[in-house]
Amino acid sequence: MPSIYQLKPRFQALLRPSVERLHARGVTANQVTLAAAGVSLLLGLLLAWQVQATWLFLLVPLWMLLRMALNAIDGMLAREFGQQSTLGAYLNELCDVVADAALYLPFALLLGVSAPLVVVVVLLAVISEYAGVMGPLVGASRRYDGPMGKSDRAFVFGVIGAGVGCAVLPASWINGLLAVVLLLSLYTLYNRVRHGLSETR
Repeated sequence: MPSIYQLKPRFQALLRPSVERLHARGVTANQVTLAAAGVSLLLGLLLAWQVQATWLFLLVPLWMLLRMALNAIDGMLAREFGQQSTLGAYLNELCDVVADAALYLPFALLLGVSAPLVVVVVLLAVISEYAGVMGPLVGASRRYDGPMGKSDRAFVFGVIGAGVGCAVLPASWINGLLAVVLLLSLYTLYNRVRHGLSETR
């Protein structure tokens, strides 16, 4: 199934000049990873604290776009400038899961939005990423199969955030979108396990 993740090579090509400048200034991949996670946590806390100020949710799509760039940058710094490390691998996976949860859970506090639905979507996001990480443990590659990977979830929540911030997306529509995300997340989990198993045969 197609995923936004497949656009990553083109995105990286656009970012390469910036990555080279950051490396020249001594910025490391782990610093970028931690900075992206830190800002995500702060934004999540701000949204939860000021959930009644729905215009703040406009920050979600803006930050999602910047965070996507930072996620690509940390990987390029690690691979292309010899910064790969065991600590970096841990940070890359753990920070993404924590940041996603911090950014998505505040949507559960919005009036009319199903809090259990948001929580289940976040839980499935964690489980599907865990399934992807398990690939190397069984002799397969790290699985990024869609249709609802990290980039896809970021896009959907960015759209929802824009809709909430502009007051054009009613709670019933948000719940409908979350239900679709839930179903696609289940299919993503199935795809990652299935493809991981087939890769080991």
